[in-house]
Amino acid sequence: MSGKRVLIIDDELNMRHMLQIMLSKSGYEAETASNGFEGLEKMKESNFDFILCDLKMPKMDGMTFLKKSREQHPGKTFIMMSAYGSIDDALEAMKIGAYDYISKPFKTDEVLLTLKKAEERERLKAENISLQKKIRKIEQRYSFGNIVARSEAMRHVFELVSRVADHKTTVLITGESGTGKDLIARAIHESGSRASGPMVSINCGGIPENLLESELFGYKQGAFTDAVKDKPGRFEEANGGTIFLDEIGDLPLPLQVKLLRVLQEQEITPLGGVGSKKIDVRVIAATSKDLKKETEENRFREDLFYRINVMTIHLPPLRERRGDIPLLIGYFIDQFNKKLGKEVEGLSSEAMPILMGYGWPGNIRELENVIERAVLLARDRWITPEELPSSITSDQAISAPVIPEGTLSIKKASKLLERDLIKKVLDLTGGNKTQAAKILEISRPKLLSKIKAYNLDQ
Repeated sequence: MSGKRVLIIDDELNMRHMLQIMLSKSGYEAETASNGFEGLEKMKESNFDFILCDLKMPKMDGMTFLKKSREQHPGKTFIMMSAYGSIDDALEAMKIGAYDYISKPFKTDEVLLTLKKAEERERLKAENISLQKKIRKIEQRYSFGNIVARSEAMRHVFELVSRVADHKTTVLITGESGTGKDLIARAIHESGSRASGPMVSINCGGIPENLLESELFGYKQGAFTDAVKDKPGRFEEANGGTIFLDEIGDLPLPLQVKLLRVLQEQEITPLGGVGSKKIDVRVIAATSKDLKKETEENRFREDLFYRINVMTIHLPPLRERRGDIPLLIGYFIDQFNKKLGKEVEGLSSEAMPILMGYGWPGNIRELENVIERAVLLARDRWITPEELPSSITSDQAISAPVIPEGTLSIKKASKLLERDLIKKVLDLTGGNKTQAAKILEISRPKLLSKIKAYNLDQ
């Protein structure tokens, strides 16, 4: 039994009666209306899964009813009924949103078949929506904006981003070069209340000191030889939004004093200007340096350090979040397949342990470059060690386990070696047993059995 509710709209009493009996016998709950006006009222009062509506009716015809009801109930499924002479009207109705039409006179099977098709369509739509929700949940778990990760360390980073995004609190992002500090800054901006405002980025170590002040705070006409007109600085451009000060540890000491004043007073003074200008800017800073050590050695102002260090988000290096490596590899392969017009599916069983065991001093940026090169060079659908740089393939991926002193039994030593190797690979893959089994070149059930035997699943 279907249990679906159907509204029948037709000006002929016999037609309404016949359809109502037929649909009721087939398990549908059917109600009737004699014209479009009555149909709209019924739809206000009750919820219907499908609407069977005649095109030719007095007072309000089917086409007018369809247009009005589509405005009020856009998600409903409409099936129009038409005589042979009005097929063009039926096709026009489908253009404006009807699911299908049935030509009069029709057989019982035609009506039921059309309704069954409509039910199947609704079921597929519901499944699609459910699948999209599941995908969104996975994406939320494994990504934040353009950041892809599944490690516990990065989950903590995502939580901090979510908690600070809506506030104006100054954020300091720390981490080695190439860990994605700029992506975290953008994620904070785009997921917060300032997302509609501008986000302006500036690399404090990438601009000469004599130009950096005017770049940050702007200048007035005549401030220096080439200042032929007023120019707003990056802080003014970011008004109402966010400014990202990358590599703030490289900011010269004289400018550190001026930045401190901007943070304290929320106002800027352009180079050559006499008055200050109020601004509303959220500041996010990033550094690969140890600013505490820099303050101790008088290369960074202590008062500025405490001013920007309100909320710190530390990005761990890639070698400390190896469980993210397979996910990042898949993400980059997909990106470079599109960019380079390739169809690479993944890494060979020989290539994956090499990338998993490498130290990644350049972090995610280095991994991205390696994958771009590999996708470009790949001869078929799988990346092999041949497509990887020699600096990586010559690196020792997995260090040899140490046999405890005094162990002379080959059997006992083999077990110790096996246990240590499995533990190392599980650490490398972040506990991903499927990936670990591939690297170890054993089946997943066999790996699970050994994990249990060696008491490694803790």
